[in-house]
Amino acid sequence: MGCTSCASGANGQPKGCKNNGTCGTDGCNKLTVFDWLSNMLLPGNQEPFNGVEVRFKNGRKHFYQNQDNLSLSIGDTVATEASPGHDIGMVTLTGELVRVQMKKKKQPIDVAALPKIYRKATQKDIDIWQKCRDREADIQKRSREIAIRLGLQMKLSDIEFQGDGSKAIFYYTAEERVDFRQLIKEFARTFNTRIEMKQVGLRQEAARLGGIGSCGRELCCSTWLTDFRSVNTSAARYQQLSLNPQKLAGQCGKLKCCLNYELDTYMEALEVFPRSDVKLKTDKGMAQCQKIDIFKGLMWFSYEKEGMNWHTLKVEKVNEIIAINKKGNTVASLEEFIEDIVVPDEKLFNNVVGQDSLTRFDKPKQSKTNRRKRNNRNKKQGGNRKKGNAASKGNAQKGGKPQNKKRRHKPKPKNNA
Repeated sequence: MGCTSCASGANGQPKGCKNNGTCGTDGCNKLTVFDWLSNMLLPGNQEPFNGVEVRFKNGRKHFYQNQDNLSLSIGDTVATEASPGHDIGMVTLTGELVRVQMKKKKQPIDVAALPKIYRKATQKDIDIWQKCRDREADIQKRSREIAIRLGLQMKLSDIEFQGDGSKAIFYYTAEERVDFRQLIKEFARTFNTRIEMKQVGLRQEAARLGGIGSCGRELCCSTWLTDFRSVNTSAARYQQLSLNPQKLAGQCGKLKCCLNYELDTYMEALEVFPRSDVKLKTDKGMAQCQKIDIFKGLMWFSYEKEGMNWHTLKVEKVNEIIAINKKGNTVASLEEFIEDIVVPDEKLFNNVVGQDSLTRFDKPKQSKTNRRKRNNRNKKQGGNRKKGNAASKGNAQKGGKPQNKKRRHKPKPKNNA
């Protein structure tokens, strides 16, 4: 991170920015955008695009117009138009890429209709904004207690204050419709601010909260994924994955978005495969498919009477048998179409360090007393070994022969008689 608030704190411990993705230099790498047109000049007589993309807490982005032609760059903190008052956000994109983003999100490219950017945020604006953000954790806890006391079936996931502190947005999830009119009255009386309730889905909630996925990386929805497409169990079925809800579900409880990443590749590879329920007609009987390997292009078939004996066939051979069956003919057996499949030698990498062992932490730690006993035993053995070496050296100096050497016997001459 590049902001100065991420430096070390007291006693050399890391302080942390505590901004949760909204640091001043945009170094938290949350939904960041690279401006690949920043070093390119515009054609002659073309005015720069006055639209600006501004990001707020947890990836909320909006487009604004730079009416006063302020010199803005990525990472600048600006005061924007809001209803009522003003809001504080960070510039994430300027120039022609804003036009591209507006086309991508299907928004009309009418800069005059966009809300305005008032000014660059002053130190006073940033101080008020930070004070409001420091109140969010305490208010979130108290608001959940109020919702539980009123018996509402809802979950308050996050709170976002407007930059000037005049309004607070409460994000919640609920399975059914919730009547929160009394809740809003309680919030307004307790927190002395304007209240706005916004319902979000489970995936949007996970994107706002963030976390680590089962792959060990940050959640895609909280770092770069902005559009949530529907995911079906058929995507897992096409990729030959086990339909285990615990493995297929993400942190939001829904199917993982990454199931769609490689789906097109699998669908393209499956175009040359026949249906898995196809049966091959042979003289030995009907053969049915047991298993397929998409990337190796292999299919395993077995006769109906010999379910445990599988035969490996290539996809081309299976399509050839199906073409023969469509003509009304049968093949003699599957063994005629089996080819020797060359399996490449896999390189085995030895684990030198031993960090891949799953049982490396199962061994109990040795106590200090056992360690002392073992050290004393080693010292005694070392002393006895030194005495034995000294005795052997003394015998050698006196001319004595060592006892452990065997005498060599001369071979007896053979009788030629």
